Amino acid sequence: MSPFTGSAGRTADWRHLRLDVADGVATVTLARPAKLNALTFGAYADLRDLLAELSRERAVRALVLAGEGRGFCSGGDVDEIIGATLSMDTAQLLDFNRMTGQVVRAIREAPFPVVAALHGVAAGAGAVLALAADFRVADPTTRFAFLFTRVGLSGGDMGAAYLLPRVVGLGHATRLLMLGDQVRAPEAERIGLISELADEGRADETAAALGRRLAAGPALAYAQTKALLTAELDMPLAAAVEMDASTQALLMNGEDYAEFHTAFTQKRPPKWQGR
Repeated sequence: MSPFTGSAGRTADWRHLRLDVADGVATVTLARPAKLNALTFGAYADLRDLLAELSRERAVRALVLAGEGRGFCSGGDVDEIIGATLSMDTAQLLDFNRMTGQVVRAIREAPFPVVAALHGVAAGAGAVLALAADFRVADPTTRFAFLFTRVGLSGGDMGAAYLLPRVVGLGHATRLLMLGDQVRAPEAERIGLISELADEGRADETAAALGRRLAAGPALAYAQTKALLTAELDMPLAAAVEMDASTQALLMNGEDYAEFHTAFTQKRPPKWQGR
């Protein structure tokens, strides 16, 4: 994401979510607890636009995505989205579905690690938002459900058919996306859908600690590692190792690489600058 901006300034007020930034960590909270943080058209648009803005700000070095109340996110709001889409024409439906995919792309293409803090339900679009994150920190109450076929739609929504097989394998992904069955935390951890299992009620705290650790680390190295993990999913080995070589050559010419050597020689921790 380019750091250069046009005439529009930073958005001061986000109506469909809550944003807090401290010590290089942006915490984005879905804040409709009475509706289990069900997503609306406005919530999708805010997530899309917020991620674009944060990606241009070098001050943000990690992002934590959380949900307020009893669960992370129950997916698209049945009344405000499913009901509304029944009266849309094909062009409008295509615009909407492209927007939801843009949110997932923005998470994957953000130049900083994204940590999902999960508890309770993570269903439908909520499950895909968690899937798109780089780390999924979940407590034992977490329940994933990719519910798209249960409302008569393809399980391959918002990039789920691309991402899920790469996280849990084709066999598990086929079962989860076709049947839409609920996956509780123990099984999710077993198949690799959870990165870290937190104590009950402490997923937000554990995710925040991970966010701070990432924000304090070598930001440029993290950004390039994330970019390579995404880019090389569909590359042959020869192209992947060439991209690795080019990336390492650039990073070896950076300040952080030299800082590591200086710190090692002086027997002190590195002072990472993200350059």
